[in-house]
Amino acid sequence: MARIGDLLAAGRTFSFEFSPPKSAAGSMSLGRTIAELEPLAPSFVSVTYGAGGSTREHTRDTVLWVKKETNVPPMPHLTCVGHTRQEITDIISTYVEAGIENVLALAGDPPKNPGDAAPSDFTYALELVEHLRTISDVGIGVAAHPEGHPRSRDLATDRRHLAEKLRVTDFATTQFFFDIDHYLSLVNDLADLGVTKPVVPGIMPVTNIAQVERMAELSGAAFPSWLREKLEAGKTAEEVRQIGVDAATELCAQLLEAGAPGLHFYTLNKSTATREIYAQLGLPVA
Repeated sequence: MARIGDLLAAGRTFSFEFSPPKSAAGSMSLGRTIAELEPLAPSFVSVTYGAGGSTREHTRDTVLWVKKETNVPPMPHLTCVGHTRQEITDIISTYVEAGIENVLALAGDPPKNPGDAAPSDFTYALELVEHLRTISDVGIGVAAHPEGHPRSRDLATDRRHLAEKLRVTDFATTQFFFDIDHYLSLVNDLADLGVTKPVVPGIMPVTNIAQVERMAELSGAAFPSWLREKLEAGKTAEEVRQIGVDAATELCAQLLEAGAPGLHFYTLNKSTATREIYAQLGLPVA
């Protein structure tokens, strides 16, 4: 294992994000996906956390399985929503005991039903980060939104909050975006605020218009008209999928040329698009 901050200091990282499966069939499917992606030698994988901490046990079990059964360092997501300080301490103790060295600290989304909300001692990710620093020595990453967090008052405020988090953490991974200018603007704005910690861009290959449109709306990312027009020109589902993969490949090439510290792929628990992007970019495969 290694701290992700150290991996980024040594060179570019290439990483993947998964959601924890909720069934035996889902576990088998994710296991196949990870096996298919292992030859790409990912620097690490991250495992998401459901709204209101709803997948906390599934996240923990998935992270511990990846740590035990693969050679890929796992990074669990951890959220403010629905957690007390003691619960966070207990979760981190489990991870540290298993040899897990990194977490992604997030504010998190509230549960769909407000009545399901569990008590929480945290409101903002920075508060969670500060608690983590008092109880452990794990590497800590945070989330960045190139187009601004959907709950932020304005972009300038969002940038200041992100800069404050990055000053006391190791790196950030971004929400997905489709235009490189959004990423470059984010990095430049942070530099103007005196922060140059690594910000790893998040990549979402569009293989299903409706699905990504919903996700973009929730995350505050714009679904650009030029990409929609390209995708809608596809005559079959396979043509649409290939257009999405090609667009993501082009964005990755632009980011690498611009000096991005790595690439973080939102896989939706599937491997095909990511493997195709790797091949088109000519990235090394074990």
